[in-house]
Amino acid sequence: MVRGPLADLWFRRVVFVFVAIFLFYLRLLPLGSVAGQWPGPDLMLCLVLAWVVRRPEYVPVWLIAGVILMEDMLLQRPPGLWTALVVVASEFLRGRAALMRELNFAVEWFQAALAMLALLLVYRFVFILTLMPQPGFGYAMIQMGATILAYPVMAWISRHVLGVHKPAAGEVDARGRRL
Repeated sequence: MVRGPLADLWFRRVVFVFVAIFLFYLRLLPLGSVAGQWPGPDLMLCLVLAWVVRRPEYVPVWLIAGVILMEDMLLQRPPGLWTALVVVASEFLRGRAALMRELNFAVEWFQAALAMLALLLVYRFVFILTLMPQPGFGYAMIQMGATILAYPVMAWISRHVLGVHKPAAGEVDARGRRL
């Protein structure tokens, strides 16, 4: 069966949701019983940023907001705060997707790392303003460092396993517009 461009677009969105559900499952899975271990990377953030940079049309704002809000609920974070910050960061990178198409991966990784660090700092600043308890800054920085280091792995998986690549020159979207 031949899929048209619109069917491929929706197929990729469904794939994104299923990968997100798989990452939720991995995040909630008890992998160890020893307290005090190093925090793991935020793979969902890596996935969102990698897909937004590579193919922004696959992950519209409403899909990102819904998936991250579901993650907020599952991880018992303040609902909507992390969601809003991730949406702002993804829209920032979405606006630069056309510029980053011509640049190498190191620049993409650097832009994603800056967005991740900005997310962490604003998130913690809001927690400080509202006097909410939060984990230590060193712990959060270790997690963000792990997330930044995990970004190339998630970008590679997105490209080679899931087929989400930067658009080629002359490639068109579902409506026939150039990407």
